[in-house]
Amino acid sequence: MSTTVKFLTKNFGQYDTASIGSYMNIGGFTALRQAVNMNPEDICTLLSEAKIRGRGGAEYPLGRKWSQARAVQGENKIVVCNADEGETTTFKDRELIKNDPFNLIEAMIIAGFVCGATDGYIYMRGEYACYRPLLLNAIRQAKNYGFLGENILGKGFDFNIHLYSGGGAYVCGEGTALIRSIEGKAGRPRMKPPFIKVSGLFARPTCLNNVESLSLVPHLLTDKETYMNCGSGESIGTKLISVAGNVNNPGVFEIPFGTTVREIIYGLAGGVQHDRKIQLIQFGGASGKVADSSVLDTPYTYDDLRAAGVMVGSGGLLVIDERTSVLDFLRMNQEFFSEESCGQCTPCREGNLHIKIILDKMAHGAATSEDIKTMGTIARVMSMSSLCGLGETAQNTLQSAMKTFPDVFALGGTNS
Repeated sequence: MSTTVKFLTKNFGQYDTASIGSYMNIGGFTALRQAVNMNPEDICTLLSEAKIRGRGGAEYPLGRKWSQARAVQGENKIVVCNADEGETTTFKDRELIKNDPFNLIEAMIIAGFVCGATDGYIYMRGEYACYRPLLLNAIRQAKNYGFLGENILGKGFDFNIHLYSGGGAYVCGEGTALIRSIEGKAGRPRMKPPFIKVSGLFARPTCLNNVESLSLVPHLLTDKETYMNCGSGESIGTKLISVAGNVNNPGVFEIPFGTTVREIIYGLAGGVQHDRKIQLIQFGGASGKVADSSVLDTPYTYDDLRAAGVMVGSGGLLVIDERTSVLDFLRMNQEFFSEESCGQCTPCREGNLHIKIILDKMAHGAATSEDIKTMGTIARVMSMSSLCGLGETAQNTLQSAMKTFPDVFALGGTNS
């Protein structure tokens, strides 16, 4: 039976989330006081030593990102927190916002100090509207206590935080689409370069981070040893994961890297409902790759999962039992991307449409071997030529399924 750890989640249930005084009674803002007396580059070095990779799915090293953001020349820099969390089966960031809002505010202030920013923006998905009052209250109280505004802690550091809600578009989880949405424009990606670290929100240098990535920083500053003593190999520390699907105990768990997939599903998540067999497991949300039960003894680390043909991604695990066919699952997944594609670039717009058509033909026994070949070609073209990460990763599920479940695609079980 696997057990969870409490590093990132150690504040959960320990204070009144509506009271900054309650947060300070358990050590809140100690990390900020420590940070403003440090060399910002030393904080970047600490993040690099901890080998923290972006927790939103891209896995870009956090220490490197902050160091690069700090090095960019420009005034009025911006830090953006991506709290859109539109990836299906992923709901870990929601738990951080709900259970530890002041830690997120503290983390953003530290990020602003390190990167040399004057403003922070939290972009929260529209479906999380019930948590707006919680964050707005945390921002207001932090300002009243002098942790936001001008000359923070007497260090000549000015920083303010603003909260924006999205309209529910999955594509706005992509950095440039998110930025355009905050600017009041249609939430569609734009070409890069210029990269957002040079010209992002309101054409100002911008550093964008995921909720979990940011939330780690205050804890790491005050308790580096605990974090560094967790994990396995190059995957140091802990990870928040969201487990959903046909399991007895779905939820969010904080695990040390190195916990096996079997321990997660059969330990923390309570096993598969009614002891049914696993049909497939999807890692990292709708844009994640799938595997069969052969991965159960794989350690949950970046390198081990990649070697097994899947990935950490957004930290979601979706368990599908034998009642659902692989083809039905792929059709459902494709419905999502056909709906959520912004339609701006041809590979994604047309590719998602035609793959949906072919999957439907397979389901009705009308697909040919040429259809299957065409579908694979479209998926490859999308991954190489789409404008943004949505189109590039939309067919991860299909491509991995074609490798893992070749029998499903043997003429589609249909006419040749």
